[in-house]
Amino acid sequence: MPKPKYHILVCKNTRPPGHPKGSCGEKGAMGVLNQFNFGVMERNLIGKVIVTPTDCLGPCQLGPTVVVYPDGVWYKSVTEADVAAILDEHIGKGKPVDRLKLPDEVWG
Repeated sequence: MPKPKYHILVCKNTRPPGHPKGSCGEKGAMGVLNQFNFGVMERNLIGKVIVTPTDCLGPCQLGPTVVVYPDGVWYKSVTEADVAAILDEHIGKGKPVDRLKLPDEVWG
């Protein structure tokens, strides 16, 4: 198998209900992860794109968080409906989806 061109990380971390920091898991991350896996298969990107579930990536309040490497683009509040745009625009055309990008100010 050749080295994938893109690596998509999807935070699926879950905290107990009511935790002040929240979590990507409670905001639908598993559905997002599943949509990425299905989308990669549907677009025949197996071998070109690898999707990996992760634990906490940091900006929990803006989750689900998704990171696309090697571009180093971080996405915030990703929903199942957003996955097609990331796969078609970012992965397919090389143009990150600006409306979903995590602002640098989050890192303070």
